[in-house]
Amino acid sequence: MRFLIIALPIIFTIYTLVDCAGTDAAQIRNLPKWGWILIVLLVAPFMGLGSIAYWIAGRPARTRGFNIGGTRRTLPPDDNPDFLNKL
Repeated sequence: MRFLIIALPIIFTIYTLVDCAGTDAAQIRNLPKWGWILIVLLVAPFMGLGSIAYWIAGRPARTRGFNIGGTRRTLPPDDNPDFLNKL
C-alpha cells in the first residue's frame, strides 16, 4: 500500500508531462507549453499539484455535444468505391 502512495503521483506526473508535451502549443490554455511543463516538474514533489493544475487550467477544453456537421461513415472494403477502383 505504501508503494501506491508513492507511485501514483509519480505515474500521474509522467502521464501529465507526456500529455502536455504531445499537445499542440496553440491549444494549451492560460500559459505557454513550456510554462506548464515547468510547473508540472517543479510542483511535482508536492503530491502532483502541478499535474492537477495542468488538468484543470491548462489542458485543451474538450468539445461536448454532437457533431452537427455530420460524421463520416466508415465503409467496409466491398462497399468502398475507392478500394474497389484500386483492385
